[in-house]
Amino acid sequence: MTAHPAARTPQQDRSRATRQRLLAAAVDCLAEVGWNASTVTVVAERAGVSRGAAQHHFPTREDLFTAAVEHVTAERLAAVRAHADALPAAGPDRTVAVVDMIVRLYTGPLFRAALHLWVAAATEEPLRARIVALEGRVGREAHRAAVEFLDADESRPGVRETVQATLDMARGLGLANLLSDDSARRSGVIRQWASLLEGTLRPVRP
Repeated sequence: MTAHPAARTPQQDRSRATRQRLLAAAVDCLAEVGWNASTVTVVAERAGVSRGAAQHHFPTREDLFTAAVEHVTAERLAAVRAHADALPAAGPDRTVAVVDMIVRLYTGPLFRAALHLWVAAATEEPLRARIVALEGRVGREAHRAAVEFLDADESRPGVRETVQATLDMARGLGLANLLSDDSARRSGVIRQWASLLEGTLRPVRP
């Protein structure tokens, strides 16, 4: 006889909803006011829950903010995957679309929030180990997604390095966009990089 998972109780649903609100509020706080001003109390107030409820879900500040960035990153990557079917067929147009998609992952509030965590982790040892591990997981998932969307054959010389360079370039464009709207210059960079990437992925034989 097949066992069925027990249905969630209203209490479990409320607990899950509270956790979701805390995670979203933590990312918003980091993006808007930075690490120093983003206390558990501030996040709890923004989420509309008590500090005690927040600490029930996340005993430490580091727990809260690393979980928040990881959760929202996973949601963003899942949303990107959900729209993969709308990409053009393999070729230059698809490569441009994929590079643009990757860059957009690094030019929104989530990237701004993650950046505040990176800076704090450089000087706060309890946070550093968590962020190093988190960035490793996020980086591997982003690389896998890029390879999948680009239909990249990483057994070819230079392909793996160029795909990784695409992610590094996207991160750099995200930094350039923090202080001012860099969209006009960014669009030209995306097109040029996509052309170089396409040449590596599918070189024209003489």
